[in-house]
Amino acid sequence: MRDQNIRIEKATTLKEKPDPTTLEFGTLFTDHMFILDYTEELGWHDGRIVPYGPIELDPSATSLHYGQTVFEGLKAYVTKDDEVQLFRPDQNVARLNRSSERLRIPDLDVDYSTKAIKELVRIDKDWVPKEKGTSLYIRPFIIATEAHLGVSPSKNYKFIVILSPVGAYYKEGINPVKIAVENEYVRAVEGGTGEAKTGGNYAASLVATEIVSKKGFAQVLWLDGVEKKYIEEVGSMNVFFKINGEIITPDLHGSILPGITRDSVIKMLEHWDLPVIERRISMQEVYDAHQNGTLEEAFGTGTAAVISPIGQLTWNNEDMIINNGQTGKIAKKLYDSLTGIQYGEIEDIFNWTVKID
Repeated sequence: MRDQNIRIEKATTLKEKPDPTTLEFGTLFTDHMFILDYTEELGWHDGRIVPYGPIELDPSATSLHYGQTVFEGLKAYVTKDDEVQLFRPDQNVARLNRSSERLRIPDLDVDYSTKAIKELVRIDKDWVPKEKGTSLYIRPFIIATEAHLGVSPSKNYKFIVILSPVGAYYKEGINPVKIAVENEYVRAVEGGTGEAKTGGNYAASLVATEIVSKKGFAQVLWLDGVEKKYIEEVGSMNVFFKINGEIITPDLHGSILPGITRDSVIKMLEHWDLPVIERRISMQEVYDAHQNGTLEEAFGTGTAAVISPIGQLTWNNEDMIINNGQTGKIAKKLYDSLTGIQYGEIEDIFNWTVKID
């Protein structure tokens, strides 16, 4: 983009900061937001930080009718030295561009967009909570705004970034969660939009998630959409299994979101000389491993929860209790190491963190 400047209009009235001990996920928002416009004539332009508030959208906007939207999620943390830092923000913008390519949305400039996120967090830095386990959730997203009822890519877009102080994603924290394997509904198929972070994927998951949540489960484990045989991912997490000493995670083949925490976990495990096997893994294989005693651990990875040990998998009405329902050693070490880097408690040997001045 030609104009690399960011115009800043600060809010004249600031909101009262919430009690950090009562924070939930995604219910409160800070004083400011970032907006960048796109038109065919000008490309991406007029980057600005403005007071948080409603946006004007034509009722015929493409995003409202055809779901041409993409989004991301990352966090800002307060370190032990009272500094604020981000975790791999450039990777989130790069993945947003990969999602945009699938949805026919113009690419963002990675450096400029990362700069905009950093500047927005800097302005609302006082909103980053300091309590253990809390953080400032960052939601960048793009919506198609052209006023046109036609199934074709929009000619106009808005890239917006909003911020929300959050507590732990799961009330269970690092304690193991219960996951239900979904046999009826499917989330995505190869060649579809499963590897893109777009709203329609999450809308498609709601009915199954609602059903299992009423039965006391935290999430759904999705199987492939063709044979309903191979493990894909959990609604908000990629998944890993430790079977007979080997760490296995489903390979990326077009229907699974390429998680940034997933990538960080793989790199960290390899650094510890615990290589990860990326391949197709069936639910039957996991069940058999549980039956013969070789299923040692299972855990999910994602920005929101970081690491979620899986203490129970339920498949075909049969409960599989994993590691006696306790957090496994690898899941605990990964959680401690990743959050240690994110909160500045241990050295970041991977150069993943970015300080906010």
